[in-house]
Amino acid sequence: MSSKNHFLLASGYAEADQPGLHGFYLLADSGALVPNGSWAGIAKPGFLASHPQGGVYAASETNGGAVVALRLGMRPGEVRVLGQQPSGGDAPCHLVFDPTGAWLAVANYSSGTARLIPRLPDGSLGEPGPITRHSGHGPNPERQDGPHAHATIFSPDGRFAIVADLGLDRLMIYMPDRTTGELLAHGEGVAHPGAGPRHMVWHPDGRLLYVANELDATVSSFAFDPQAGTLAEREQLTTLPPGNHHKQVADIQIDAAGARLYVSNRGHNSVAVFALAPDGALSPLAIRPCGGDWPRNLALSPDGQFLLVANQHSGELAVLPILPGPDALGEPVARAAVPGAACVRFMPEGHGWVL
Repeated sequence: MSSKNHFLLASGYAEADQPGLHGFYLLADSGALVPNGSWAGIAKPGFLASHPQGGVYAASETNGGAVVALRLGMRPGEVRVLGQQPSGGDAPCHLVFDPTGAWLAVANYSSGTARLIPRLPDGSLGEPGPITRHSGHGPNPERQDGPHAHATIFSPDGRFAIVADLGLDRLMIYMPDRTTGELLAHGEGVAHPGAGPRHMVWHPDGRLLYVANELDATVSSFAFDPQAGTLAEREQLTTLPPGNHHKQVADIQIDAAGARLYVSNRGHNSVAVFALAPDGALSPLAIRPCGGDWPRNLALSPDGQFLLVANQHSGELAVLPILPGPDALGEPVARAAVPGAACVRFMPEGHGWVL
């Protein structure tokens, strides 16, 4: 394969005896997806994380959840299981490495817990750090009856770990202890009531944090003070057209230039695109079809030409071309079957199944 083509993995909710991890090459000249093997072995694989030195890490989104460490072989579908560790709660729904690559953070939705797990030199996972438990509730009686940790993001310098809790309308700010793996409480960013913060991305300057809010279908920006480790909500914009009541926002992505932000709307089955001003301020650009049903996860291709959408209910990946100007996104140029599509991740160059 040409180095201009990109290897990616997609997970799909499946039982352990069914394929839940699927490999593809994205062809840069056309956006076509070339299937490149699949693998079974994890119960309900959801969120995926990769490591620059190789290795794939999958959340088994079950009660009494686990994080599974994997290494890809050379042949399509060849996977070596390096082991697993308990996630520290039920329904682990997000994984991310800290900037050093030495610690993997996991958020457990149903239990409202978070945990750090060390990555060992061979790519396996070591003894997890203590479980951090959130408490409290939000104003939405159906969805915010208790804490629901949904994602973690590290500050660019790695000093702080921020856990978005959908159930509390809070961005919990911690200082990770890289000796014990403990998340030491530092503070919190307060989202507007009923927001339900879900996923987060940094502006390239590291001083603005953008948050996709699931419950009221908005995107917020938070000013971040990297010295004090504080967050303050600055603005919020809707991700839906006027009068629409589908409020099930899922993922958020930002391009490398910090010029555009993409947010997926489940139910409405669309992607909201925002333009970013030089100071990071948001302005609506377009709301475009996602190419399927229930867009759970998004990924920007490394060359910035395509947005990939994992559409869970229609069981497929859709490849949307990124367009200049107000059109923002085109109609799908390719699709690929991934039953119960949950997550899509591009792998570091040189790590993947060889076509």
